[in-house]
Amino acid sequence: MRSYPLPLALTARLSPVVVLAAAGWALTSGPFAAEPEAAAPQAQARTENESASAPSASAAAKTYTGAPAPCGSVSPATVKALVPGARTAGKEIPSTDTELRRTCSWNALKGYDYRWLDVSFEITDSDEAAQKSYRQRVEDRSGGGDVPGLGDAGYSVVNLTTEDEQKTREGVVLARVSNALVVVTYNGSDFETKEAPGSDEINKGAIKAAKEAVAALEDGRKG
Repeated sequence: MRSYPLPLALTARLSPVVVLAAAGWALTSGPFAAEPEAAAPQAQARTENESASAPSASAAAKTYTGAPAPCGSVSPATVKALVPGARTAGKEIPSTDTELRRTCSWNALKGYDYRWLDVSFEITDSDEAAQKSYRQRVEDRSGGGDVPGLGDAGYSVVNLTTEDEQKTREGVVLARVSNALVVVTYNGSDFETKEAPGSDEINKGAIKAAKEAVAALEDGRKG
């Protein structure tokens, strides 16, 4: 069989060195409450001690305080079905803060068929912050549609790109669960025909992985 060179973008994805695009990504909390201008020394000391011992309102309101292990969020059977030939254990991508963001990737080239799957968890300071981020991402990826029953809100979009005559079809699913965001990216190419998998295949695969990731997030909190 002839050997077909990989397009530059896909060759980069197959490289063992993965750079997280979200480096430097950080979350901030709300402003501190102002102290009374004139307070008696004893009363002020008592207030400071109470504030130090009691949890903040914003912290108490958080449903999720940390990102779950992403490589265990999708079942081995699903990995085998969506990414034939990939190691089911996956590969976690380095993050600047694993409490706030964690991502796992699976990719493989079997014959001429290439598949790539990413599952990412992001934890924000509040439900409102997650809602704002979710809405912005949906606006940035217009052309898709809602996914009923996926977390508090779910959205899916599929796009086709062509580079060096090679077509790649990619599906992205976004889900918000309280103050957490789940982002799934799934794409594929056929290097023999230079075509891409059908939209239905990519969309259903991405949604399946997203449903399992959301369930893993929710189950982690119950545990």
